[in-house]
Amino acid sequence: MLGHFGFSYIGLIYLLMLFIPNGIWAKHKPHGYNADGESKTLLIFERVGQILCTVTILIFGDYNPTEFTSWTLWLFASAALMLLYEAWWIKYFVGKKTLKSFYGNFLGIPLPGATLPVIGFLLLGIYGKVIWLVISAVILGIGHIGIHIQHIKTMQRTPKE
Repeated sequence: MLGHFGFSYIGLIYLLMLFIPNGIWAKHKPHGYNADGESKTLLIFERVGQILCTVTILIFGDYNPTEFTSWTLWLFASAALMLLYEAWWIKYFVGKKTLKSFYGNFLGIPLPGATLPVIGFLLLGIYGKVIWLVISAVILGIGHIGIHIQHIKTMQRTPKE
């Protein structure tokens, strides 16, 4: 459960699946997006989780598949969530880029921009049997999902123009 040191190409692919659309998003944020007033505690959880996930997903080779077993289903589930995350980004980028499209459900999944990658990382940690990624994903989830929930609550309190 502690993991075996070694480079994870699966981890690199997952990080690219995160960083590329987020880099594009930085130039295409929804109109009215405002990060002011985010909980400092949630922001600390998010940042620490991001750093821990980035490191632990790259330095343990346990995520690289070696043979197909029933345990590989964890990897498939994780990869499916990451592919859904990419599909959600595509839907956002080709759409109107509104706060509603950014925070709205996708295929019935609430807060897909926050929940899909966090759960994808969590399942990858389970697949690799690396407790450090599981813990890192939980920390990230507390902060990242918490901040998204906070943004939705702020949107609901803000009068419509």
